[in-house]
Amino acid sequence: MEKGSDEQRSKRLYGLKKQLARLRSMRGSGTELISVYIPSEAPVHETSTKLKGEAGQASNIKSKSTRKNVVDALERIVQHLKIYGNLAPKSGLAIFCGNISDNPAKTDIEIFAIEPPEPIHVSIYRCDSHFFLEPLQSMLEVKESYGLVVLDGRECTLAMLRGTQVQVLKRMNSTAHAKIRKGGQSARRYERLIEESIELYYKRIGEAMDMHFVNTVKGVIVGGPGPTKENFVKMSPFNYQIKILGVVDTGYTDEYGIREVMSKSNDIIAQQDAIVEKQVVDKFIRAVVSGGLAAYGENEVRAAIRSKQAELALVSEGLTQKRVNLRDTTTGEENWITVKGDAGAVEEKIKSIGGTVKIVEEKPLIDEIIELAEQTGVPLRVISNDTPEGAQFLQSFYGLGAFLRYR
Repeated sequence: MEKGSDEQRSKRLYGLKKQLARLRSMRGSGTELISVYIPSEAPVHETSTKLKGEAGQASNIKSKSTRKNVVDALERIVQHLKIYGNLAPKSGLAIFCGNISDNPAKTDIEIFAIEPPEPIHVSIYRCDSHFFLEPLQSMLEVKESYGLVVLDGRECTLAMLRGTQVQVLKRMNSTAHAKIRKGGQSARRYERLIEESIELYYKRIGEAMDMHFVNTVKGVIVGGPGPTKENFVKMSPFNYQIKILGVVDTGYTDEYGIREVMSKSNDIIAQQDAIVEKQVVDKFIRAVVSGGLAAYGENEVRAAIRSKQAELALVSEGLTQKRVNLRDTTTGEENWITVKGDAGAVEEKIKSIGGTVKIVEEKPLIDEIIELAEQTGVPLRVISNDTPEGAQFLQSFYGLGAFLRYR
């Protein structure tokens, strides 16, 4: 896998989770919240034309306020699409627009555009009392590709698993001699021929794996009946970049064998993200305990990122604190502070400071750290709360850490 891809993916997924949580909380008065999905690199003018047609149809809506809000939202989307030129972005585009005001006497039409982490393959227009988020929600599920190999001494099948889709890539047969003595050959010579044929068979499988799996899958699961699969993995006739995630027993080496591998590999596949996260957090804890090249806590991590002393920053998605910029209205001096994310925490902090201060800006602490890392070019990984290691990182290290290049 490409270096840094795990870190980039963790940030993209965090960003998508955050956007979806906000959109999910919005409700419209009537069916006036519009969701539009445009497929990867599709002609934008086709969607614009369709939305203009929908605006014409909206004149049939009985409610005057709903009719006006729907038309205004459609016009807003059509105007927004002009910034994308002729084609939609490579991963497609999802646009959400409508009146999100919870005050019936006030109109607040907002537009949200998302270029998703995975390509969109469907064209959707939906007008409802809530935004249609299912296509984006499905992208949060594990969708990495995995290689599947089933083999015995006679045949082998290679396949690729992505989500629930399986594609058989190649079938191969062994040219190894049957294990019987041939006339005119010594037993030792014949055994050597068998060994050479088996070795050639393994190399052919390895070459096929290199062709289909290098830089395309997160890992490979090997299955088959008998000891052949273990012997093959032990010989490792494939590129060192291919990671073997597990070896399982199957009764077949064809499509049925692939299905067997799939049914026995759920735990192996599900654990991959958890394993990577466990390894990262365990390594971080060891470095902290041993007084090695690691730091934790808000001030220390921020300083390490700013100075580029940080080799890799870690931030928990469970962080709830906010960063608030306060301005003293008397002196004009501004100061950033960190407060709890609880309701009313900012106001309580202002009271405790005293004097005449007002809020200039506020943002989630996690967003500020991610932005700072991107500005300085420091790799950053978002740690989830779904694993024991992730929960320990949040509790024991305040959800902020960094591996350091030097002291």
